[in-house]
Amino acid sequence: MTFRAYIVDDSTTVRDNLIETLKELADIEPVGTTDSEHEAKRWLTANQWDLAIIDLFLREGSGMNVLEACRRRNPQQKVVVLSNHSSRDVRWRCRQLGADACFDKSTELEALVEYCAQHRGQVHAGPATNGAGASVAPGAPATSLPASLT
Repeated sequence: MTFRAYIVDDSTTVRDNLIETLKELADIEPVGTTDSEHEAKRWLTANQWDLAIIDLFLREGSGMNVLEACRRRNPQQKVVVLSNHSSRDVRWRCRQLGADACFDKSTELEALVEYCAQHRGQVHAGPATNGAGASVAPGAPATSLPASLT
């Protein structure tokens, strides 16, 4: 069973490196990317996906608006924020808007990959696995990332 991720980020380099990392280390198939709010909202409402990874600052629009647009989704679909702006207040606001987890691009990429791999495992394990509210603490043991993402 394919586990599908959609990536919303204004950096081509981050998107490309994240695609390779998710495929290699978390066995996740990226099914699309964008750098704009409008395209992200359109794609996420019209397509099948398991995980959305959203940056907060986009080429056009805001990741916060994308996050809010994902509120009405299947409970198994997870939305995570990956941003350089991840203060406690920003994380709190993202959670209020429906984020399942928030990660800092500079310091928590390994935790993001671990979260993605765990969520993929929970979805494939079926309803017997309790994945509600699961999150990975910063600094948790995780798979090593390629140098291009660290």
